[in-house]
Amino acid sequence: MKLVKQVLLSVVLLAGAASLAVGVMMKFYGLRFQMDGTGYRPMAYFDRTEARLKEIEKRTELEGAAAAPAASPLVKASASSPAAVPAAMPAAVPAAVPMTGPSVVPASAPWPGFYGSLRNGTYTEGAILTTWPKSGLKEAWRRPVGQGYGSMTVAQGLLFTIEQRRGQEVAAAYDAATGKAAWTNSWKAFFQEPMGGDGPRSTPSWDEGRLYVLGATGEFRCLDAATGKVIWRRNILEENGTPNLLWGMAASPLVTGELVLVMGGNGVGAYEKKTGAPLWRALEDRGSYTAPMLVTLGGQPQFLLVMSRRALGLSLDGKKVLWEVPWVTEYDTNSAIPIVVDANHVILTAGYGHGAVLLEISKDGAREVWKSQAMKCKFNNAVLHKGVVYGLDEGIMAAMDAAGGKRLWKGGRYGYGQLLLAGEHLVVLTESGEIALVKASAERHEEVAKFEAIQGKTWNVPAMAGGRLYVRNGEEMAAYQIAP
Repeated sequence: MKLVKQVLLSVVLLAGAASLAVGVMMKFYGLRFQMDGTGYRPMAYFDRTEARLKEIEKRTELEGAAAAPAASPLVKASASSPAAVPAAMPAAVPAAVPMTGPSVVPASAPWPGFYGSLRNGTYTEGAILTTWPKSGLKEAWRRPVGQGYGSMTVAQGLLFTIEQRRGQEVAAAYDAATGKAAWTNSWKAFFQEPMGGDGPRSTPSWDEGRLYVLGATGEFRCLDAATGKVIWRRNILEENGTPNLLWGMAASPLVTGELVLVMGGNGVGAYEKKTGAPLWRALEDRGSYTAPMLVTLGGQPQFLLVMSRRALGLSLDGKKVLWEVPWVTEYDTNSAIPIVVDANHVILTAGYGHGAVLLEISKDGAREVWKSQAMKCKFNNAVLHKGVVYGLDEGIMAAMDAAGGKRLWKGGRYGYGQLLLAGEHLVVLTESGEIALVKASAERHEEVAKFEAIQGKTWNVPAMAGGRLYVRNGEEMAAYQIAP
């Protein structure tokens, strides 16, 4: 009994000493904790926000980046800019707004929006390096960046993203080759959320020299991509009287034809891309964190939408739901982008134990082909290669047969990071900021290389353009040469 008491006393003293040490580190050295992608495992880090922001401000000033006006007139309803249409009564698309499919992506815009030009996470500009030195890929540049979970867009030689800097959301442009700041456009907004973290979530979309940026609290701006000057602005939550989502506005805008489509707190809204005039609103569902897609399924061009509790195909005029299926995930956290398999099939996946489903889409509606627990992507996106889906199944790399939903293999713990497809390889950005190269093999998990790339929790989707791999998180951003 005496020995037991001594052991218990020792445990108590050690726990007390550890608690004291942690308290000292938190008070004097900025030790903080944040949740990883599981939602219950803490990740320790040292908060250097103020020093980082000062460095960002100093570098931006030295580089002479132009700051666009912080405020500009809100687009108002008028005869040429009709009032927002209630979700239950979508307006017809004016004849002057042809719906002819996605805008052509020029060679100068190799990565024009979230997850690439087709939103399928695939790099198509040529071969990449598949033999890496132990030290990793050659670094082109590195710089501090504001908080947030947005990815990056590359067009016209610039890299665009959205950041939180103090009490403002900032749309920022950088020289894609050097990392030098080009311009910023900011507005007062600060989305705070204790589980995931602070800052904006979405990724800017580029189209014909314009940049469409959506902030976490609904600020929606069209900017001149070369200068950052505001062309028009709206707030999609305020003007429609809808509340924000739990984790903020995160679905990147979709530009097609002469309109831009955006997911709202409720439903979706279409705006004339050059003027910001509202064209129509559709659906009454709560929105989700999944970016809308323009696809053709079952012979019908349509918007592929994943709402908070269902997935559906919406006609291009916003008037008709072509098909729908229930898609209910815990906490209404539908985040992973759909995987279009072929002209008639699409795969949905979600985390929190939900899993995946293959849908067959026809003019008669949607039919479920299979359900599977082989791929559970929480807020991580998966890619398709030669009939195999590759993704992070609750943080572990997995391969799944697209035709039958069978798991082919599972291995390689990368946390809740993100991945892209390049040729016969997967480029993985891990939750802890490493870059890994994995073969896209249906037979087994085979990691070719891995190195430390950026510091801190990394949930942001990487981008690839012009032979470079761009990575960022809420601490820093870097570019690596990944092509020969």
